[in-house]
Formats: sequence, structure tokens, C-alpha cells
Amino acid sequence: MQSADFKYIYGPVPSWRLGSSLGIDLLSQAEKVCSFDCTYCQLGRNDVKGTTRSLFVRTGDVMKEIDSLPGIHIDYLTLSGRGEPTLALNLGDIIGALKKIRGEKIAVITNSSIISRKDVREDLLAADFVIAKLDAATDDVFTAINRPAKGVRLQSVIQALVDFRKEFAGRFALQVMFTSANQGSAREISDIAGAIGPDEVQLNTPLRPCMEKPLSADDMGLIKAFFDRQGLRSVDVYSAEKKKVNSLSGADTLRRRGKEA
Repeated sequence: MQSADFKYIYGPVPSWRLGSSLGIDLLSQAEKVCSFDCTYCQLGRNDVKGTTRSLFVRTGDVMKEIDSLPGIHIDYLTLSGRGEPTLALNLGDIIGALKKIRGEKIAVITNSSIISRKDVREDLLAADFVIAKLDAATDDVFTAINRPAKGVRLQSVIQALVDFRKEFAGRFALQVMFTSANQGSAREISDIAGAIGPDEVQLNTPLRPCMEKPLSADDMGLIKAFFDRQGLRSVDVYSAEKKKVNSLSGADTLRRRGKEA
């Protein structure tokens, strides 16, 4: 199978968080499928938001592409793509199927919007690495930056992250995307992160083309200091190194991830 034939997998891409990461898109729709409409999203605006889990791609179709992969180095099989992967009803089935035939670790990047649901947490418990979003400490900032679907409440998300951290035996990270809109909330977000107690905090700012301007390396360094004071292991996008990888996909990677800055 040639790279042009892949519909559901993309990359590998050089990830500052995951090394050589092969993306698996369980949504694979023409438009992104997400419960958020983040101002910094490199995929553009999301006109339809919801929290209903659905089957977008059949498990067998994804696994057929995985079976056809050539012998390439991959650090992580990463469930991400054009939207929120926990909206895929077969997330847990895919993780289970991958573990049966592949030796790489499995990561899930989630916006945390429906992690309060028991079925979602059960699916995520099967992963090796879960990276969960937390961009705000107050409802006003949450609404302004993440523009969540109706019914998604910040305090419920935070409590669910606390609960999930206690349940999850794998590697757990919080990811925080900083822009001018939440830069002033860094101390409060670090306090919440300290209460959650992740293995690491990934501090990001939008370097890919989008509607938001990135913060400077100096600004990110000041933000990092708040998390360091909490005794948390933190890494920021400016200081992290990226591996060089040979990708199987070109245009498809850009379509799913946004063009790298």
C-alpha cells in the first residue's frame, strides 16, 4: 500500500512530545469533529460541536492500513487527527486491536471534554500515554479559548482529570496551550495542575499557522516557572527537541495536523 492510499493513518511526524509519532485518525471526516472550537486550532473553525460518541471509521478498516505499514521506526501510535478522538465510539476497540499486533506504545491526545464519562475513561485506561488538555482555570477563560459544546463545564472536566489520574496506571500528561488570552492565568492553571498531579505538563503556544499569535520563548519561560514551583516536570515547545523522521504521508499530514511552522 502506497502512502497515497492511507485514509486513516498519517505520518510518522516529528513530535516534540512523542518522538516519531504515527497518527491514527478515528474520525477521518471532511470537516473536523470536535466538542471544542478552540481559537488556536490549526484546522480552522468548527461549525458543529457536540459530545455524542459515534462510529466514524470501522475498526477493521483502520487495522487493514496498520497491517500494511512498511518497516519504519515509530515511537508512538497516536490517536488524534481531525477532531476529538474520544468521540469515536470504537476508541477502546482500536486500542485493544493495536496492542494485539503492534509493539509500540499507544498515546491518546484528548481535549478532556468528555473524560467525565465512565465509558470514555475505561477506553483511555487501555492506553500507555494519555495527554489531556487544560487551558483554563476559570469558566470565562474556558469559554473564550476553548468554546466548548453545550453542557461541557470546566469544573466537571477538572474533577474528571483528578479522578482519571488516580485510576490510570500509565503515563499521564496535561497539555496547556498558552496564548495572550490565558497567559495571565498561568499561576492558577499551575495550581490546578499541581492538584491533579500529572507525570508531566506540556506547555505549548500556537506555532502552527492559525488565528492566534504565539507567545515568545521568554514568555513561555516565565510561565514554566509557575509549574516548576509546583514541583511538576514541565517541558515547553521552544526547548523540546524534535526527532528527524521519514514520513509516509505529505499532504495528508498537513490536512490532519495543520502545516508545521
